[in-house]
Amino acid sequence: MSKQDEFARLVEIMSILRGDDGCPWDREQTHESLRPYLLEETYEVLDKIDSGQWEQLPDELGDVLLQIVFHAQIGKELGTFDIDDVARKINEKLIRRHPHIFGDAEARTAEEVKHRWEEIKLNEGNKSVLDGVPASQPALNRAFRVQEKAAGVGFEWTDIKGVWEKLGEELDELRVASESGDKQKIENEIGDLLFTVVNLARFLGVNPEDALRGTIMKFVRRFRFVESEMSKAGMTMNQKNLEVMDGFWEKAKLQGI
Repeated sequence: MSKQDEFARLVEIMSILRGDDGCPWDREQTHESLRPYLLEETYEVLDKIDSGQWEQLPDELGDVLLQIVFHAQIGKELGTFDIDDVARKINEKLIRRHPHIFGDAEARTAEEVKHRWEEIKLNEGNKSVLDGVPASQPALNRAFRVQEKAAGVGFEWTDIKGVWEKLGEELDELRVASESGDKQKIENEIGDLLFTVVNLARFLGVNPEDALRGTIMKFVRRFRFVESEMSKAGMTMNQKNLEVMDGFWEKAKLQGI
């Protein structure tokens, strides 16, 4: 069976599942009810990429593709769009936003491509370069994308020195706010500090979402090691045994966990 036949088969299966004699659960789903599943499946793809489980990636990508076909089938039933519309829209967009490939424009570097991409989006009717940043995505990644897009039109620090100075300034302001005990001020200053850290990461060529996700994974590995070692030692995980837990934590670090 060809690749095109496999995709057509998926579309047909989804149509059957949504049909009169189809699956009761599939039939009652809506665009709104499917929202959490699309998000969950996307995160599962990211987990496989982060862990390098490439042999399992096709399965997870298939789950994401299912969500797209699911939404397209619902759209077809509502008479708003179908899977052909979805494919046509992305095909047109790719060609329109790559004039250096499908037209006469020139772009020699990735940065030139990104800059032209934002210009084209504005010409497509976006009122702001920030319009394409979804408000519903995680705040850390949203901060990164907002800064990236603003920088794309020149609203940017001249060099990293300014970012370091801003980081120190925000730390001082947070320290003062913490001493005041004003929860709202503290929250505001922590937000400003995090936003500046995102800026610093961007200047250093690091995606902060990826960096934090990697650190969380590392913490989980080491904490589980501590739990395992404490269990072997017949000791309880509590504040009284903090010194022992710290020792096992350092052991995990030395072992490269």
